[in-house]
Amino acid sequence: MLGWFGGHGFGGTLAFFSQMGIPTPVAAFAIVVELLCGLGLLVGFLGRVAAFGILCKMVIAVVMLAGRYGFFMNWSGNQGGEGFEYHLLAIALGLAILIKGSGALSVDRFLTKTT
Repeated sequence: MLGWFGGHGFGGTLAFFSQMGIPTPVAAFAIVVELLCGLGLLVGFLGRVAAFGILCKMVIAVVMLAGRYGFFMNWSGNQGGEGFEYHLLAIALGLAILIKGSGALSVDRFLTKTT
């Protein structure tokens, strides 16, 4: 999103996603979710909201892209793309955080501590 470390930035990534046939609002959602929700999960700030964002992004990725290639990832390089094996892992982890919260060392826990 920011174009750091040789990346293409928000505009370049949005153009790449549109070349793949992904609608602009969905592509913008994916870019923002990857940055903000990833940071939120890393520090445990708004963990449930961040987990829900990642979960939604992964479901969209399975439906729009990875679902057509089957379950397994492209380990041998003979598929046209990657399967949705990894996406299911991210969905399961997102559900766990959505249900249980960020954990003991999270910013959320620090902000809601009563004693």
